[in-house]
Amino acid sequence: MLADDPSATMAAIAAEAGVDRRTVYRRFASREDLMAAVYGARYDAVEEAVAAARLREAPVAVALHRYVEGIIAVNRAWPVETSRMLREGALRERRRRLIDEVDAFLRRATDEGLLRRDLPSGWAATILPSLMEHAAENLSELSAAQAADVVVDTLLRGIGTPPAH
Repeated sequence: MLADDPSATMAAIAAEAGVDRRTVYRRFASREDLMAAVYGARYDAVEEAVAAARLREAPVAVALHRYVEGIIAVNRAWPVETSRMLREGALRERRRRLIDEVDAFLRRATDEGLLRRDLPSGWAATILPSLMEHAAENLSELSAAQAADVVVDTLLRGIGTPPAH
């Protein structure tokens, strides 16, 4: 519901959940508390996906696919506006740690030759989140694994036709 209407009221959220508004307020003192809990749960899921990808230990191609698949699944399960999460100081710090871990992985992927070295620094980190977000939203007919196939292929090969030799 919050993905469809980020400004949904506590009364509307309670009605959608099939509970009385007082029940929601017993658990969350304010709408901001509810949103913080939603964002916290989303970040829990992102952290689990990053850990499961084994970005430091797994072969880079395997880790990349696991990471992309995991994040697509999180984006589908928790389709909330992530820019609003940055208001939460604790979430900003968690986000910073995750970004640092993914950036280190992408440097590893470049060092090991999976990603091109001749692109501007940070380019992969700039486009990969958009690819994953668009895949989660627009490839709903595909499983998260199949959507990850598309994202990884697009990241590694682009969308143009290879030149004829």
